[in-house]
Amino acid sequence: MATKPTTTEEISVLEISEGTVTFCVIGNSPLIFNRMAEKAKRELLMPKGRKSTADRAASLKHNPVEEYRNSVYRNVGDTARTRLKLPAPAFKGAMATAALDLPGTKKSEIGRLVWVQGEYVDVYGVPKLLMSVVRSADINKTPDIRTRAIVAEWACSVTIRFVKPKLQAKAIGNLMAAAGITAGVGDFRQEKGKGSFGQFRLVDATDPNFLRIISEGGRDAQDAGLDACEPYDWDSEELLDWFTKELVKRDDDKPAADAGTRKRKAA
Repeated sequence: MATKPTTTEEISVLEISEGTVTFCVIGNSPLIFNRMAEKAKRELLMPKGRKSTADRAASLKHNPVEEYRNSVYRNVGDTARTRLKLPAPAFKGAMATAALDLPGTKKSEIGRLVWVQGEYVDVYGVPKLLMSVVRSADINKTPDIRTRAIVAEWACSVTIRFVKPKLQAKAIGNLMAAAGITAGVGDFRQEKGKGSFGQFRLVDATDPNFLRIISEGGRDAQDAGLDACEPYDWDSEELLDWFTKELVKRDDDKPAADAGTRKRKAA
């Protein structure tokens, strides 16, 4: 019986390498920070349980100044170039979202083939206090007031690494530019549909506005902005002013109320 000749097939694996490109970024619209407050994290880690009516009456639901300062991601120490920073995956997520609207790219491919160097990206720009009405995630969409830091003019440098030859630097640049228009970063960003915050554009390293923001919006200016708690707009100023006056008023009324409580208990 004749035997069939054996054939040998050669498997060819495409050789890949890493490419790197750095972009200078300027905000086209204000950037809103949305870091979860430490108080909320601790409550998730060790819940206190449901508060009674008396407990709720004795405690403040909101502290705008504290919420404002806690809403930013911070670099620690005096050697950092900026106090403010953003998680690096925010820019990767923006690029993945942009891939949905561009021909020739897929969101899943960008997730595998592209990454941002480092865990965080330093952000330049002076923060101000923003108070705005938001809707809670409950079934009734209960309105609430949320205080966050907002940076009207902001800039940063983002280093993108990618897999070659599947992707090239020009394609990464196009994708990053599209991400700045259609997705953005931060809270209430363009990607979410309602807001248009966090949009950005790519510029040269010698761009005058980029250099100005880097010069004027470093660590010292950001520390001063976090300490000053300057309202961003008229609504924020009005709400913060009312809160401050009402807090003083309630503190003044508290001793009289406590005295009345002690008197009733004694009777």
